[in-house]
Amino acid sequence: MASPSTDLHFVLLPLMAQGHMIPMVDIARILAQTGTTVTIITTPVNANRFNSVIDRAIEGQLNIKILEVQFPFVESGLPEGCESFDLIPSAAYIVNMFTAMKKLEEPMEKMIQVLYPPPTCIISDGGFPWSTNLAKRLNIPRLVFYGPGCFAFLCIHIVNNTNILNEIDSNSEYIEIPGLPDRIEITKPQASGWGKGNTKETKESFEQTQEAEKDAYGIVVNSFEELEPKYVEEFAKAKGKKVWCIGPVSLCNKSVQDIAERGNKGVKNEHDCMKWLDLQEPKSVVYVCLGSLSYATTEQAIELALGLELSGIPFIWFIRQTREEFEKWLSEERYEERIKGRGLMVRGWAPQILILSHQGIGGFITHCGWNSTLEGICAGIPMVTWPHFAEQFLNERFIVDVVKIGVKIGAEFPLMYKEKDKFEVVKKEDIMTAVEVLMNEQEEGEARRRRAREVGEMAKKAMEEGGSSYLNIKLMIQAISEEVAKNNNPIQDIV
Repeated sequence: MASPSTDLHFVLLPLMAQGHMIPMVDIARILAQTGTTVTIITTPVNANRFNSVIDRAIEGQLNIKILEVQFPFVESGLPEGCESFDLIPSAAYIVNMFTAMKKLEEPMEKMIQVLYPPPTCIISDGGFPWSTNLAKRLNIPRLVFYGPGCFAFLCIHIVNNTNILNEIDSNSEYIEIPGLPDRIEITKPQASGWGKGNTKETKESFEQTQEAEKDAYGIVVNSFEELEPKYVEEFAKAKGKKVWCIGPVSLCNKSVQDIAERGNKGVKNEHDCMKWLDLQEPKSVVYVCLGSLSYATTEQAIELALGLELSGIPFIWFIRQTREEFEKWLSEERYEERIKGRGLMVRGWAPQILILSHQGIGGFITHCGWNSTLEGICAGIPMVTWPHFAEQFLNERFIVDVVKIGVKIGAEFPLMYKEKDKFEVVKKEDIMTAVEVLMNEQEEGEARRRRAREVGEMAKKAMEEGGSSYLNIKLMIQAISEEVAKNNNPIQDIV
């Protein structure tokens, strides 16, 4: 991004979860491209996932580095090396993860105090509320980064600041979220997976995050104004703060290597996947990937396998980790032989942007994580929505009811992260139907594809020179420059 060099030094503190780390690393590179100095501070395991991308950025003359802070997993009751949410063995360890995250304040502050040039701004994840006090002590502005878009966080703000959930006892009845530009309905369980949640720990964490947000200088969002114009405006009003939409940040990845390694090393047989896709008809294949945190029982995995097979539509299915029982079923049923030529199963981390941008892909079965949602939007691909937890049910409403480029698979009840004893199984018939509806060539399907292409073009233009996100990045940097000048950069006196 062409921009005059600045004397600013941004320090980025990403939450240890792939859905948060990935866009923060992209933001770091976007900022560095403007001539600012950028430092990312994270733990060794997470740093290792991004070192190659950062090394290439440094080779490209970007002033960016990644520093490692030791993660207190032992004293927090976590297994050794458990430094990211996708690595915790079960839901029982979530509280331990939050405990460990709180312990990062002191070591991170010591690390920031000796950085040179002195930091002039902190961009930290909303999950690090203590970073507001850290920024105050250093007398520099803090910007909050939230993983999802403005639509989801406006919904969360309204639900957690009204009594609408207290007014309903039913877990299956849909209620309308008041005060939104569109009619959006959601059930009580779907609204309990984000915000205050339903435990003492989640309520306490939410309240701390909200309190810390009040002192933040502004909010950074991985979205673009043309995608959700009314929601950007209403979200900024609700928070009483400047909101900078600077995405989709994934579009900063230009080289095939950066795209393939975004978030983690891709599967070893990546080229075989692309060769297989090369053999398929344009826009004929459904890409299936349910994210880094989604949990599927063997029963659900079998239903998905059968539903895809029944649809008769070509598919490529990435499975991050499989279970022995499911592998046994695949072997006994000779499933991969049955689908050979029409379907491909791949074990490992998906080079998702590379796959979605292939001409063979015509649809995307997604868990509705915001990164995946945006990546599908950037590729101009319609989606089958299969939310699991957190704000994913809200993202589903956004895809289906606001942007109108999605088909619901029929998942109704949220599954708490890595919770194995409660699981709503989506049946093979519903999976088959959703895929068929998404890929049909009748008027409704064509209209959905046309909208997906249009919004994909808008996404690309937003990040290009003169686009809304391009301008917002410059405006954000200018605002921080003015704030630093106003404070006369007093951090110089501290370090």
